[in-house]
Amino acid sequence: MKKVITYGTFDLFHEGHYRLLRRAKALGDYLIVGVTTEAYDATRGKLNVIDNLMTRIENVRKTGFADEIIIEESSGQKFSDIKKYDIDIFTVGSDWTGSFDYLKDYCQVVYLERTKNISSTMLREKNRPIQRIGIIGTGRIANRFVPEARLVSGVSTQGVYNPHPESAVRFAGRWEIEAYTDLENFFSAVDVVYIASPHETHYAYIKAALEHGKHVLCEKPMVLQRAQAEELFRYAKDRGLILLEEIKTAYCPGFQKLLNIACSGNIGSIRNVEACFTKLERPDVRELTDPVYGGSFTELGSYVLLPVLKLYGTDYQELRFDTIRGENGLDLFTRASLVYPAGIATATCGLGVKSDGRLLISGTKGYIVAEAPWWKTTYFEVRYEDSSRVERYSDTFLGDGLRYEISNFLSMINQSSKENFKLTRSESVALADIMEQFLKTENRKHEDMGTQGLQPEISGEHRTGF
Repeated sequence: MKKVITYGTFDLFHEGHYRLLRRAKALGDYLIVGVTTEAYDATRGKLNVIDNLMTRIENVRKTGFADEIIIEESSGQKFSDIKKYDIDIFTVGSDWTGSFDYLKDYCQVVYLERTKNISSTMLREKNRPIQRIGIIGTGRIANRFVPEARLVSGVSTQGVYNPHPESAVRFAGRWEIEAYTDLENFFSAVDVVYIASPHETHYAYIKAALEHGKHVLCEKPMVLQRAQAEELFRYAKDRGLILLEEIKTAYCPGFQKLLNIACSGNIGSIRNVEACFTKLERPDVRELTDPVYGGSFTELGSYVLLPVLKLYGTDYQELRFDTIRGENGLDLFTRASLVYPAGIATATCGLGVKSDGRLLISGTKGYIVAEAPWWKTTYFEVRYEDSSRVERYSDTFLGDGLRYEISNFLSMINQSSKENFKLTRSESVALADIMEQFLKTENRKHEDMGTQGLQPEISGEHRTGF
């Protein structure tokens, strides 16, 4: 008898699960199905599992394909199960292609093609439909998004849109989803939209998605003008839709813990915030070649402004930009200085200058320091005047961290939440406003430089009001 084994969470059981089990059964004579526990799912970064273990086991049993159902409780169990049950074939979905090749020494490993078009019909009776995600954009962040989304229960990446057919087809082929070059067809096939296109295209894509009744998660910066942000949030609210800006730091557990400690009174009243995020990029990347929307501040400014806005709020009194520019006029390194009624802050970012990227929060009783990469916030310390007194905190940051915001986005959709405290509408509007002020400064600077030959230089611009 040829024995086959497969594993899965099988949450919100749908036809994709059904088809996978049917094909797994067809590989042999006897099928063993391992169903994961909630505790194991948590350790491997699977978020938002809704059905309890017994419900998931029962759904697998009802298919009639499983000859035996076992419980998967740890990462090392697959090897021992293969030995214990004398398995001939180990099989999982093609989402995991390559991940279990190490088992080929012990049995045959088969990756089954995933079901591209997931329908949530089987779940609508429970009022818990799977949200089918459509992606606009095929760049680096979009490629990170797909595997992260697969670790959030209740969503399925359905397809991708790009006006350039070759890019859409290449991306879709890699991730086994559908490619679209027509926006109407794309919107018809999805429930929610994730926008990962160039900055300047966000506004039009967000508005089109909202007009088609789709919830939207958009990469930072969401838009580049305050009026656009206000308009889109108002439009979404009027239609009962969720619009959320994607800044992964805002949603990660460690950063939320850091904010809680900072605002707990442990370090007294906050008087200074310094956030820095720099990385060195190749000179030919879009961020350093786009003459209008490139540069370090549009790329990284949202990250370094986030802790400032979360801790001080949006009502600053003064804002100043100091910038080091490259030969093409784009900012290689920018520091935004903000003055508040009871404190000051600096938000520094760079793509062509490397600096100590840490987050420092200074208070009247002590201070918090999170070393780079603080934007992932896995560890930070609270220090005091007494140097021997140090409080250490840590938390998890799994994968690329996008799963946290996807889970948060899904929770807002399912619970019809009107506000998200992790990144509020007013904070996103403030970010758009600061981006707009910065770009106006940039435009004026480019006009002043004219055709005199662009050379590296340092410039400063003072702004007041909000």
